[in-house]
Amino acid sequence: MLGIKQHEEKTTTVDGWIGPAPCIQGTLPGPKAKAFIERDQSTTSPSYTRDYPLVVKRASGSVVEDVDGNRFLDLAAGIAVCATGHCHPKVVAAIEEQARSLIHICGSDFYYPPMVELVEKLAAIAPIKGHKRVFLTNSGAEAVECAMKLARYHTNRKWFIAFHGAFHGRTMGALSLTYSKARQRERFGPFVPMTAHVPYGSAEAIETQLFRYQMSPNEVAAIFVEAVQGEGGYLVADPAFLRRLRALCDEHGILLVCDEIQSGCGRTGKWFAFEHAGIVPDVILMAKGIASGMPLGAVIAPSELMSWPPGSQGSTFGGNPVCCAAALATLELIESTYMANAARLGPRLLDELRAIDERRKIVTNARGVGLMCGVDIINRKTGRPDPKVRAKILQGAFERGLILLPCGESAIRFCPPLCINETQLDVGLKLFDEAIAALV
Repeated sequence: MLGIKQHEEKTTTVDGWIGPAPCIQGTLPGPKAKAFIERDQSTTSPSYTRDYPLVVKRASGSVVEDVDGNRFLDLAAGIAVCATGHCHPKVVAAIEEQARSLIHICGSDFYYPPMVELVEKLAAIAPIKGHKRVFLTNSGAEAVECAMKLARYHTNRKWFIAFHGAFHGRTMGALSLTYSKARQRERFGPFVPMTAHVPYGSAEAIETQLFRYQMSPNEVAAIFVEAVQGEGGYLVADPAFLRRLRALCDEHGILLVCDEIQSGCGRTGKWFAFEHAGIVPDVILMAKGIASGMPLGAVIAPSELMSWPPGSQGSTFGGNPVCCAAALATLELIESTYMANAARLGPRLLDELRAIDERRKIVTNARGVGLMCGVDIINRKTGRPDPKVRAKILQGAFERGLILLPCGESAIRFCPPLCINETQLDVGLKLFDEAIAALV
């Protein structure tokens, strides 16, 4: 029984505290969780990936409680979605207030204040020069789809370039750019034609391989890149690589599209991860943390680029009033408090992961920026990536009351809510180390 109250400190920025975490009572999953899992497995699509048997009842800040009353420390934030923490009272209040007055009217057809206010705010935070325009979507994948259409419309070119390890979504257009895992693409082809990939980090491969053998640069509409690859393994781009991409796009009239769906919204200590390299893309894609869990995405571009006529792109639910209200509250909290917290705690997280890297032979390549860090799990005998050992570590962390998620071939990601405090972070890293120690 792990009824250990290892974290009694209440966060000072998030109300609705539900108790100390971790606090595990009995074997996991508990009886109520088992019942829900059985019901889920009988009806839900088997395409969902469930890493371990966590059945959530409620959550607050960085603490998650399951249906059996067990409490977990969350270092995953719903895949970097709950930027302000779970159920932040200001976000909840914004949702409740908006839901009482207007839930839906369709931003493609009519106007409403939350949508206008949000696109103004997003345009203001985007470092693109000049006047900007914003298109709102339901998700990151839809933002990618929109950007693909926008690039072809604006340039009248057809080719797209992306990178090995890239994850841009699972809809057919976005999946054509995605190159993270073979099983994500298996049996879904043919994909959107005229899409090519090169190794992540190699701008030279675009010139020496693609431009030499596959397409002329004046046929390329856009290059899509993540400044920190998410599903690909939390790999941080070398600033020189991003700067070379920017120069290459400028040289050939190609649009540079930065996918900040997982790395944006203050997670790296800046609004966008590309800012660490000192570049400015032509198009910025946002989603995940933008609305603290409400479904919303955004495409931001200069006005002269986003100049397509009415009817070229639309969305029934994109920019939903309730989602816009949640986003406005989220962005205010990130700007006033949580982006600075990510910048402050990021070095602490990375230093501790590096220390674990040094003393645990199965952990290597600690890397990251802000509260977006990762490590690789390897076989202690062969030194090769070991996803099976990673799965055991994730299970061991879960049993100790810690929520973590995998990424890449054998990596574990650390993307806690941006409201996390030092004590919670230290406890989480201690539990992670304990899960590793139990295997070695």
